Amino acid sequence: MIPGLSNRRRFADLSEQEVLALAISSEEDDAQIYRSYAERLRIDYAATAAVFDGMASEEDVHRQRLIALHKARFGDVIPLIRREHVAGFYARRPVWLAKTLSLETIRGEARGMESQAQAFYLRAAARTTDADTRKLLGDLAAAEAGHEKHAEGLEAAHLPEDARSAEDFNARRQFILTWVQPGLAGLMDGSVSTLAPIFATAFATQDTWTTFLVGSAASVGAGISMGFTEAAHDDGVLSGRGSPWKRGLASGVMTTLGGMGHALPYLIPDFWTATVTAMVVVFIELWAIAWIQNRFMETPFFRAALQVVVGGALVFAAGVLIGGG
Repeated sequence: MIPGLSNRRRFADLSEQEVLALAISSEEDDAQIYRSYAERLRIDYAATAAVFDGMASEEDVHRQRLIALHKARFGDVIPLIRREHVAGFYARRPVWLAKTLSLETIRGEARGMESQAQAFYLRAAARTTDADTRKLLGDLAAAEAGHEKHAEGLEAAHLPEDARSAEDFNARRQFILTWVQPGLAGLMDGSVSTLAPIFATAFATQDTWTTFLVGSAASVGAGISMGFTEAAHDDGVLSGRGSPWKRGLASGVMTTLGGMGHALPYLIPDFWTATVTAMVVVFIELWAIAWIQNRFMETPFFRAALQVVVGGALVFAAGVLIGGG
């Protein structure tokens, strides 16, 4: 038996009072989630934070109405029952994860929260045979649909198209500064800087296993060096480039992948087959770098291609000349 499931109630076994208590606690949880989203976004995305402030206030109003209904039907004592007490009830992300979510992900989470709750209440209402319970669940589903419509109204009031465009631009800029830029630098370093030692070793020894070992060592070493350098040289506070550990991870991983791309072909025992395959991989890597520069850094494609191809060709030639000499 899975731990924790044995003491969870089935939704079908809940009384009308317990369903109402569950709705009250769910509204309270959602209000707290919306406030955590607002706090997370307030500095960089003030307009979206205002939307979530309004949605949290709306959840408070609905919770108060549900509490009033509970008092009228069942009295002042509300049973303590929450989502985690009910098997199969829809879950929410932990609030602390809001710190790691992107702007668009948070917006999507909010839309999903309302539609998910509405769909759950509708499915629950369809399964019950009790008229009063069916009406109660239907009312809750309608309330969730009303939340979604109200959220759309709040977005129209607090998040006009120009504000949304500005926030989307800032979010894209932050993504580029935190992930794309250090990752691209790592990919360029790993792909280009390891060309000389790998191909020099290949042509000097014509031993594929030795070449693979040298290439792996160069790639992993460069990845560790680039990762720690990126993380250590800028904490992101003044530059606004984001978490140093995220940037270090992006840079280190992409550096290693850039070098391993043309080291792995030397697992092929035949020297010339491995070398030709490695050359093809290098060509693909360099064009991928040019595409990323064009896609995210707005560098003209042919200029980016010329830069990386010429630079890569020079380093490759140096490795072949040194190894062949």
